[in-house]
Parts: sequence; C-alpha cells; structure tokens
Amino acid sequence: MSVATTVSEQKSSVVAASGGSFLLEDRTPEQVFTPEDFTEEQRQIAETASRFAREQLLPAAPRIEAKEDGLMRSLLRQAAELGFTAVDIPEQYDGLGLDKTTSALVADRLSTLASFSTSFGAHTGIGTLPIVWYGTEDQKRRYLPKLASAEWIGAYALSESTSGSDAMNIRTRATLSADGSQYILNGEKMWITNAGFADLFTVFAKIDGEKFSAFLVERETPGLSVGKEEHKLGIRGSSTCPLVLSDCHIPVSNLLGEAGKGHHIAFNILNVGRFKLGVACIGGARLAIEHSIRYAQERVAFGKPIAQFGLIQRKIAAGVVHLFAAESMAYRTIGMMDAALGALDGEAAASPREIQKRIEEYAVECSILKVFGSEMLGSIADELVQIMGGYGYVEDYPAERLYRDARINRIFEGTNEINRMIITGWLMKRALSGQLPLLAAIRKLMDELMQPPNFDSSDGEETPLARETGILGSLRRITLVAAGAASERFMTALADQQEVMADLADCITSVFALESVLLRARKLAGDHSSNAALAENICAVFADGSLASVEQAARRVLAASSEGDALNMRLAVLRRFSKSVPVDGIAVSRRIAQISIDAGKYRF
Repeated sequence: MSVATTVSEQKSSVVAASGGSFLLEDRTPEQVFTPEDFTEEQRQIAETASRFAREQLLPAAPRIEAKEDGLMRSLLRQAAELGFTAVDIPEQYDGLGLDKTTSALVADRLSTLASFSTSFGAHTGIGTLPIVWYGTEDQKRRYLPKLASAEWIGAYALSESTSGSDAMNIRTRATLSADGSQYILNGEKMWITNAGFADLFTVFAKIDGEKFSAFLVERETPGLSVGKEEHKLGIRGSSTCPLVLSDCHIPVSNLLGEAGKGHHIAFNILNVGRFKLGVACIGGARLAIEHSIRYAQERVAFGKPIAQFGLIQRKIAAGVVHLFAAESMAYRTIGMMDAALGALDGEAAASPREIQKRIEEYAVECSILKVFGSEMLGSIADELVQIMGGYGYVEDYPAERLYRDARINRIFEGTNEINRMIITGWLMKRALSGQLPLLAAIRKLMDELMQPPNFDSSDGEETPLARETGILGSLRRITLVAAGAASERFMTALADQQEVMADLADCITSVFALESVLLRARKLAGDHSSNAALAENICAVFADGSLASVEQAARRVLAASSEGDALNMRLAVLRRFSKSVPVDGIAVSRRIAQISIDAGKYRF
C-alpha cells in the first residue's frame, strides 16, 4: 500500500496540554498518546515504510555510502511513489496533508539508514515546510507539487562558517535592485544537506545587512554555485556542500514570508526539525538493539553465547529502557500536536500560521526529544560496538556505520548545548510572562517545606507503579527547589549561567521522560497487554536512574546558587525528596534483557 491510504480520525481523549505544563500538572494514561494508540491505517503505513527501508535502503547501503551518482535522488523518487514525501504537504498542492503522527511514523521507520534519513528529512522537513507555512499562493503552486513528487529536491541554507548555533549572526546579504524587481544575494553557506543535487534552496540573508529574511533560490539561478562535497565522519551517503552566492539575482516574488521576519521561519522550522530528529533517532536505536541482540546470541565465548553474560544483558537492557523512554516522549508530544491541530476548525484548520503556532507551543518538548533522542542513540550505538568487540570496529559490519552516523545528531538542529539552554530558558520566559505558573508553584512548595514533614504518607493501599509515581513527584519537587534557588540567586542573569541552565534542563527532561514512561506503563497495564510486565520493569529501572541523575544535577545547582545555612537547608530538602527504596536493578535488568533477547528485538 502507499501512504495515500486515508488515515482514519484518531478517537481518543488526548489532551493538548500547554507546552511545559508537565512540570506542574499530572496526566492520566488516557490523556496521552502512545504507540499503542496507532490506528490500523497508521500501522500499515509504518509497515510499508519499514519494508521500503529493509528492501530498498539497507541493501543499497554500500552504494549510498559511496555516493553513487543519482542513487539518492532515485531512492527519494521511489519514496515519493509511496507517498512518503507528500505527507506534510496540503492536498491542494498534490500532497496528502496527513497528521503529524503519521509523518513521524514515516520518519521513524525510514531512519534505519542515517544517510537516507538525513536527505529525506532535509527534503520533506526543513526543505519543504518553509513554503508550506510561509509561502505565497504563487510560491506554493510553483514549488510544492514538484517537492511532493520529489521531481525537485529541497534544501535549507541557514548555517555559515561563523554562524552555526548563532543563527542570527549570518553575513550573507541581500540588496534590492535599483528598479525594485530583484534581490541580489552575496555570501556563502556551509554544511548544506542535499546541496549536491537539490533544485530549490531556502536561503537566509540580511537585507541591507540588517533585516534577517528568507529567499527561495532555484539551482539554475545565475550567481549560485555549489562547492565540493564535504568528506564527513558519518552520514557519508548524504550530500553536504557549501553554497556560494555571488551577485545572485532572484525576483522579488521569491522573498519567503516578510522582509525582516526570517527568524520566525528559521526558528519555527527548527522546532519541527528537532522533533523529527528525535523520532529518527528512535528508528536508528531500534535497529542498533536488534544488531546487539543478534550478535550476542551468535557469539560464543567460554562455552556459551555472550547473550547469557550479565554485563552484556545490562547493555541490552539499558538500550531497551532508554529507547522505550524516547519513544514514549516522542509520540506523546506528537499526540499533543495532533490534538491541538484537531481542535482547529473552519479557516483556522487550513491556516499555516495557526498550524505553526500549535506546533511552536511544544518548543520545549521538541528540544527535549532532540537532546534525549540523540544521546540515547549515541549510547546504544557505542554499546553495540562494545558488544561486537573487534568486529564492531570494522567497516564490514553495521556497528561501525551506526556509530559514526549517530555522532552528528548531537550537532544537528542546534547543538545539544544550545537546546539545553532553550529548555530552561523557554520555561523561565513563560514563567516570567505568566503563561506558566512556575513561580507560583515554587513559592507554594517552599511554603510547604516550612511545615513539619509527614512521614506517614501511606494510604494503606499499594497500587501498581505506586513507587514510581512517588519518584515522579519527588523529581518535580527537586526540580522546583533547584529552579527556585537558581532564580533567586541569579534572577535575570540566569541565562549567563550555562552550567546551571544545563543541569536544570536535565532535571526538566527527567520529569517529562519519567512521566511519559509511567503513563505508558500504566496504559499497558490497563489494557492487560502482553508487554505490561516488561513496561513495568522498564519503568522501575528508569525511575531509579532518573532519581539518581536528578539528585546529582540538583546538588550542583544548589551549590552554585546557595551558601551557608540556606545551602544546608536546601540540601536537607534534597535528601528528603531523594529517599527511595530501589528495586533490585540487576535482577530487573536481566528480565528486561532476557525478554528482548527471546524476542530477538525491541519488543514494543
């Protein structure tokens, strides 16, 4: 089947919660979307994408890595024939206009080969969505049908040699011609994915050196030249080249959006790029775990398969646990986006600006997905190499390529350092503007802490996952205490304390991750799924690991933000909230690993 199959409306009680509200509000399993909620049509589309990856992409990996002339473009055309490149394009422009969950599923299942996934994502996401959201009617009719069919390939040209993370620092200039009919672009862009064969570039430049703006530049435009392919550590099969614009004349009708408003395009498109990257990391991790299990079953040492060794099982279990967390967060976030978009009606439902606003609401969650997903995949790929030993270091085996390919994800779509600044900064900005009652929650908690502790918190009834639910509450309180101390100490200068901002971001991420894991485990338990026990074990291990990491991060924040009696008081509070009886992590990890080994793959 192709993606053109109509996706039935998702009937659920998923809540389009406010972005960042997870830090303050509880949700029920019914209010969040998980992979168990996919419709039958979505599952069929996912299987179609998986089959395309297995049958067309993975067998061609050596040829893709060698950049065989025309191959990547041919594969993108084949993907287009199945509808994959048209998912996010409205129907009136020859697209399919499907929901974000289906779009994410396609990206997830096609990400088993990172070089193709990178080219595909650059074309369908950052190469196409600027026109979908900001293009004029003429621009949409001219370009979107060609992009939907992959007759033309899109690319996104923002980065420069001096402005990677600092996107607003670009030097490329645009000058209006004397007769007002053209813009003349001069400058150089770096690290442009798909540049070697793309037909259309979204190029960012400053009009008169001041107004940050975006332009649509066709490949054959005089004055545009493409440099040599970069020789990269990973994703070698994707095209990455510099662009040189030398008196490049384009018609004024190719200004994208409003002059001086290009930063809206850049940052909103990057939000989508971040959640798509997080989803792509999930697909790559799923494959890496499969390779880990297969090799561990086949490799015999000291008279038995190494899959029976505890330290190998620990590696497999850790990968499964963190993949489950990443997957739970990703589809929860995308479910909120679809719920928010589904609430639009009339003209608003078709308005690109309204759609973009609903997605922008989840900017902090998108950054969390990007950071957590990229670091999760990097760790799993690293452990795959370790499990395979010397074979993992040799090009003839997939571990070597997976390891190299995974490294770029911590740099793509804003470095993880920048995204950690976004996570904390975005929430603090919302708090100061009154959009998120974070400061009130901190004050309330501090008032409660002045009261004598209640050591008898038991209600006499031990419910499933009650311990993990308690740990989630502790994570929230620890994060609020740390955020309150940092805000009180640094106030508006908090943004300059990058180490503190990063530690707070990790605490915030842990809250979202554990709640997502917990809610999914509770949903599986309620459905009496065969995976319910496995999810409960995963939740138990993940909760203990989250509490330990948040305690360490909060301790650093408190030490940087307090001293004397205030520090001692806050550390006592931290110890109070960090108290928890751990599970037998060794035994539980062995169970997680054995179930996965018996299945030969990630079970979910």
